[in-house]
Amino acid sequence: MTFWDHLDELRSVIIRALLVTVVAAAVAFCLKEELFAVVLAPRTSDFITFRLMDVEPFSIHLMNTGLTEQFMIHLRTAMYAGLLVASPYIIYLLFRFVSPALYDNERKYATALVSSGYLMFMLGTLLNYFLIFPLTVKFLGTYQVSDDVANMLTLQSYMDTLLMMSLVMGIVFELPVVSWLLGRMGLINARMMRTWRKHAIVAILIVAAIITPTTDAFTLFIVALPIWLLYEVSIMIVRSE
Repeated sequence: MTFWDHLDELRSVIIRALLVTVVAAAVAFCLKEELFAVVLAPRTSDFITFRLMDVEPFSIHLMNTGLTEQFMIHLRTAMYAGLLVASPYIIYLLFRFVSPALYDNERKYATALVSSGYLMFMLGTLLNYFLIFPLTVKFLGTYQVSDDVANMLTLQSYMDTLLMMSLVMGIVFELPVVSWLLGRMGLINARMMRTWRKHAIVAILIVAAIITPTTDAFTLFIVALPIWLLYEVSIMIVRSE
């Protein structure tokens, strides 16, 4: 294929990816009740995580302060949901576009890297939704310096926190994939990671404190534990290379 043929193929890939994303976002937009039933579920004690933990009943009420805010949040949330649903197909299109330029062994490693990277990102997002974000919302949403001061949380603040924490946890869960890649490149090894384990634990605690700005040690431990386990898994992955 010529250079212009490649550009035509790339344009076709982009158009198909955008089309699938828009269709998925449109479906999510139409399913408003179902979409926000999922998004807003962690704000009450009826959420599955709190039921399993036998938490005292609570409910955080959200408010809207802008004329167009609810519509724009609805639109943006539908777009994110559409992108999330369409992401496997988008990754498939991009990989199919790039793979003909790879050798067989490169294609094998690229397939493993892309698949594991996507899987780990989704695992991080799910962990945030089912565990980290609900605990954060419960603590910060019900925290009061005085009974005379009521919390008035906005929908915008709730959504921004959910999306930010989901993105951060998704990126954090890429640690084993990045470690495997750096190990293949010869930049790190298992002995080096074991030597720097104590420093890594301190860094993990700092990251966990940033992700969940709460004052209780339990929530900090809940967040730091999976990240530390990811570091230990990364050591085993690098050692096996």
